[in-house]
Amino acid sequence: MYSSHLLNDAGTKRHVKRILTVYAKPHIKRLLVAFAAMLVLSLASVGPAKLIENVVNDIFIAKDATMLLPVTILIVLAFFLKGGAHYVSSVCLDYVGQRIVANIQHDLFKALIKADLSFFHNVPSGELVSRFTNDVDKLRYAVTGTLSSVFKDTLTFIFFVILMFYQDFTLAMIAFFVLPAAILPVARIGKRIRKTSTNIQEETASLVILLTQAFQGIRLIKSYCMEAYEATRIQSIVEAIFKKVYKASRIRSATHPIMEFLGGLATAIIIFYGGKQVIEGTQTPGAFFSFIAALLLVYEPLKRLAALNGNLQEQLGAASRVFAVLDYAPSITSPKTPLTHSALKGHLTFDQVSFAYDGRSETLSDITLQVSPGQKVAFVGSSGAGKSTLLNLIPRFYDVLKGRVLIDDLDVRDFSLHDLRTQIALVSQEVTLFDDTIRANIAYGSEEATFDEIQKAAMGAAAHDFIMALPQGYDTLVGEQGVKLSGGQRQRLSIARALLKNAPVLLLDEPTSALDSQSERLVQKALDELMHARTTLVIAHRLATVKDAHTIFVMDHGRIVASGTHEELLTTSPLYKHLCASQLSAEQASDSLDDDHEPVL
Repeated sequence: MYSSHLLNDAGTKRHVKRILTVYAKPHIKRLLVAFAAMLVLSLASVGPAKLIENVVNDIFIAKDATMLLPVTILIVLAFFLKGGAHYVSSVCLDYVGQRIVANIQHDLFKALIKADLSFFHNVPSGELVSRFTNDVDKLRYAVTGTLSSVFKDTLTFIFFVILMFYQDFTLAMIAFFVLPAAILPVARIGKRIRKTSTNIQEETASLVILLTQAFQGIRLIKSYCMEAYEATRIQSIVEAIFKKVYKASRIRSATHPIMEFLGGLATAIIIFYGGKQVIEGTQTPGAFFSFIAALLLVYEPLKRLAALNGNLQEQLGAASRVFAVLDYAPSITSPKTPLTHSALKGHLTFDQVSFAYDGRSETLSDITLQVSPGQKVAFVGSSGAGKSTLLNLIPRFYDVLKGRVLIDDLDVRDFSLHDLRTQIALVSQEVTLFDDTIRANIAYGSEEATFDEIQKAAMGAAAHDFIMALPQGYDTLVGEQGVKLSGGQRQRLSIARALLKNAPVLLLDEPTSALDSQSERLVQKALDELMHARTTLVIAHRLATVKDAHTIFVMDHGRIVASGTHEELLTTSPLYKHLCASQLSAEQASDSLDDDHEPVL
């Protein structure tokens, strides 16, 4: 449903090798201990089958009493070793498996958090959450369950085969002549499961996406009475997942009748041929029963391996999706030898800058401007004029298509991303708050700030009074995306965060859009103090916010069509004059229109 070329994977045969060589290699000592324990486990599993020959020949037929104690002791010892070896191998493999998955999750999050902003615009967040949870869980089962079972069952199978060929080469050849007949259908079943599993994971990602959208937009859903519509959408995805899961289950289950039939066929032939040998006296009953026991026991790990092939194919489908994200290489990175600086003054230059999203038509065309340290400049224009895009180029959320963006005459691409972005504070109309305390949200990015500094920033943003009115004050949990606060309160916390960062460059994208008139005046005063001797770029739709700027840039279709002060533009820019006239007529149309509903500039 939601596919992206960013997440395609060229192949998956390398996944097991990658898990073992990259993630399992640091745990080689534990793996060697586990492997040794599996050897003991496999040998201990074979032991009782070999001892059956002694039980039948020496005890039941020869009635040799001296063999009773040794045989029973050996059987007890075999099962004791089997239990102990199983414990050691399971503990070691579980530790390594869980550690591998934890490291993969850690690397996966690092890869996601370092991805370009364009990556998140092209891939729905629900898709990424699904990869981090559902796909990683599948991978967890592959590492902790399937792969460990492959090793244990393979060793057990090999030792049983050795025992069978040791006891009777002819009978062993007869027993395993049916084995090649199982390989082809089992392999085909595995491929079908792999394909179906990939489809299941994609549908599951679609379900997560729809659920995320529904929960985030619950207010809109209720206000437009769309509950039934959304329930129908979810039901269709759930039904699609059910059908694919059921299909995978039917395909996976097909290995059991195949292996049961072939195992039964081999056993029947062995009983017929081996029984004839016993009757003719060319084979002892003990050796024959020991062989039959080994034959019956060897088909258990063989059947598990056949079933595990299907499980492994299913889990490797999830691994493909996980490693596709891990292998994603961001295009916006720090240079190998970044510039170092003590402190930036904040002199900004756009030198013939052009930009386009993903090869589309240019959003910005030949932008050239300069902003001196301490200046406040504003950008106005209709929606889609390129104002926010221009601001996004400064902290390198995107890179220019042509031209350069300079700070203090240094290309922003020559700084490390960390050093560059620590010099920039951003306040957007889209406020982001985490499900944490007010104190933590204000101090986000300034973890070393003292409580006094946090309070001072809140006071500057006109947020201190409403914070202290809350039951837990600064320790109040704000909820997901600040759902427990009003829009104006959330915006003021965002401004407090920028005040606390105290960066030399400020990017303000509608910083007062959600404030009432009184709060806006208080915040504007605080921002005026903060902007002193700092470079500030403001995007605003309200005339009151921009008219005192040193320079106002009027943008239209990605170009700067006029610039100057408010008074200059009223006489030189028809577009700016039209924007101001639109606001004035809107104010005259309704005397009750308050500041929160000022028309758009």
